[in-house]
Amino acid sequence: MGLEYDLLVVSVADAQRDDPLFETGQPAWEDGDFDGMTRALEQHADSVLAYLSDRLSIAYAGSPCAPSLEPGIAVAMNDDQGVPYATLAIDWACPHDADADVLESGHRIRAALFPDDEGYVTSAKTIVTYDLDGRTGSAALDASHPAFSTAQSAAQRFAEFWRLGAEHLLKGLDHLLFLTALIVGSRRLREVVLAATTFTLAHSTTLILAAFGVVHLSADVVEPLIALSIAATAAWFLWRLWRLGPGALELDVTSTSHLALDRAGWSRLGVVFCFGLVHGMGFAGALGIDHAWSWTLLWSLLVFNVGLETVQIGLIILLFPALALLRHRAPRTAAWVAGLIALAVSVVGLVWFCQRVFGFTLIGEGG
Repeated sequence: MGLEYDLLVVSVADAQRDDPLFETGQPAWEDGDFDGMTRALEQHADSVLAYLSDRLSIAYAGSPCAPSLEPGIAVAMNDDQGVPYATLAIDWACPHDADADVLESGHRIRAALFPDDEGYVTSAKTIVTYDLDGRTGSAALDASHPAFSTAQSAAQRFAEFWRLGAEHLLKGLDHLLFLTALIVGSRRLREVVLAATTFTLAHSTTLILAAFGVVHLSADVVEPLIALSIAATAAWFLWRLWRLGPGALELDVTSTSHLALDRAGWSRLGVVFCFGLVHGMGFAGALGIDHAWSWTLLWSLLVFNVGLETVQIGLIILLFPALALLRHRAPRTAAWVAGLIALAVSVVGLVWFCQRVFGFTLIGEGG
């Protein structure tokens, strides 16, 4: 298990009423003392195990498996997240039963780690990758879907990661604002669909490369760049609007190709692809991809992307026709509306950029 250290310490200390853990573990975290952080967890291993076993359980043949904490707790910097993570192993001793029906039902795993009611984080997700009962796969568990069985079908696994990708876009304000900037700055439906698809291809590339261990960027670099990409995408449209007026909403096409984009359209796709690469690193961090790749992981990432792309296309189909109708009937009004939306998105992106670089807070954000 890989768990954010400071979140683990405060959650365990609070839930298990183990104040000494907080009193020794928190100062070690503040001082960047990794040996001290490791000692704190080792000295309070019983509290740690009690907290985790209450919120992560495994059952087999209808009977609970008995957890025990293995020696060798380690605390190290997670470069993707930019914070210390605790790595620990729990061994669950399950009842042995060779009955064919039992084997077919598999193990049932339930996770409710770091629930919302603790008040430290919201919408925590647990990504489980398993090689068990002669089956391999991944599952995404959260408050709305807290359990799964290793006997789940491929369709069920597909549905879980599709949902995870869809929710990540719908609940991630960063990516919703980026998509908004793409929509208001697009002049034809095909242009915004191409831009959204280019974005998906780009972030899929860095997700897969992160899974292979080929690329790696700290969250301290990725998160400000994501905010800057939002501001820059919206500002590009604002600059064209200032220079061309309502003409910025017109697509100058002389090509007969299927894509039928002008020079500005192709340039925009190039910029969107570059920004998509950065957003892919953000997705990798959100999914906790910091270990060696596997076919199971690759399958899960591809399905995650299908879910995200589906929601992107759905939002475009819902929003862009209304904007296009306004442009057709009242071009000047449409330019003002698109400009005001782009201005708001650009300002929010710049504020987030400053927050993430300089560490102050002005408005809420989500990712």
